Amino acid sequence: MLAMAIQGEFGIDNLKPLERPVPKAGPGQVVVKMKAASLNYRDLATVVGMGGNPKLLPLVPLSDGCGEIVEAGEGVTRLKVGDRVAPSFFQGWFAGGPRAEVLGATALGGPIDGCAQEYMCLSAEGMSKAPANLSDAEVACLPCAGLTAWRALVVEGNIKAGDTVLVQGTGGVSIFALQFAKVMGARVIVTSSSDEKLERAKKLGADDFINYKATPNWAGEARKLTGGRGVDHVVEVGGADTFPQSIMASRVGGHVAVIGLLSGMTKDVNVAAIFSQNLKISGITVGSRTHFEEMSRAIEQNDIHPVIDERFPLADAQSAFRLMQGASHLGKIVLDI
Repeated sequence: MLAMAIQGEFGIDNLKPLERPVPKAGPGQVVVKMKAASLNYRDLATVVGMGGNPKLLPLVPLSDGCGEIVEAGEGVTRLKVGDRVAPSFFQGWFAGGPRAEVLGATALGGPIDGCAQEYMCLSAEGMSKAPANLSDAEVACLPCAGLTAWRALVVEGNIKAGDTVLVQGTGGVSIFALQFAKVMGARVIVTSSSDEKLERAKKLGADDFINYKATPNWAGEARKLTGGRGVDHVVEVGGADTFPQSIMASRVGGHVAVIGLLSGMTKDVNVAAIFSQNLKISGITVGSRTHFEEMSRAIEQNDIHPVIDERFPLADAQSAFRLMQGASHLGKIVLDI
C-alpha cells in the first residue's frame, strides 16, 4: 500500500511516498481502507517540525480521515466489515474528561501514524461510525476540526439560542464553529483579513464581519456590534497575539475557547480583565469518542455539511500542505485516497 510519510528530516519537501504492506487485524482491531483525509494546522506544524521529535521519523501525518472497515479481528463487536468509520484523533479517549496519558500518547498523526495512507489498522474502540448524510471527503473533516468546534461551543460553552459567537478567521475550526452556532440559533461575528473571505462567510450564514487589518482594534468593534455588552463566546484560534483582544471582546461571564497558536504561544496576559469580567477560559484539544458521536447525531439531524476548499490526490500531499501554509483557503483541504 501507499503511505505518505515524513522521511529523513522534517519539511514539506520530505513528505514522500512510502510503500508498506497492507496490515492485518489482530484481536480487537479493524483494518480500514481509507477513502479520504483532511489537513489541520496541527498537521502542518507536524510536517514542518514545530517541536517534533526526529526519532519518530518516518511518520505518516494527518489526524483526520474516513474509510471503510475491510477486516475485523477476533472479539470486535462495536463495528463490522462494511461500516464506514472515522478514526478518533485521540485513540484512547472514549468518554469523560481528558487524561494526560491519553493526550500524550494516543494522537493520530504523531506520535501514532496518521491517515495519509491507503490502509490503517487500529483498535475498534478508537473509531466511530460516520454520519450517513456526508460524503467520505466530508466525514474526513470531522475528527479534529469539527469536534474541536463542537466541544468548544456545545460541551464547554453550553451555547444557547440568542448567544453571540465570535470566530477568528475562516479556517476549518472557525467555519465549523460558524455552522454549529447558526444551527443553535446564535449570532455569529467573523474576523478575517480578507473581505472576500468575509463575503463567503456571509453566504454560510454569518451575521457580522470585522476585517482586522482595516480595524486592528477588533475587540472594540465586537463590543460596538453587541451594544457594548461583549460577546458570549470567542473561538480563539489565533494564539498569543489575539488572546488579549479575545478577553476584551468578551462579556462579563463570557467564555473564551482557546484552541490555536497561529500567532505564537506566549505573551503577557491581562489577568485583571479575566477575573474582573468573571471569564471562563477553556483549553480545547479536540474531544472524546462520545463527543464525536453526539456531534454526528447533530450533523445528521440538521444536515450540516463541512466546507471543503480544495481536494488533492494522496500522492500530491505536498501541494495540499503548501496551500495550507499559504493560508488562502476557507474551510478544509482534503486528500482523496
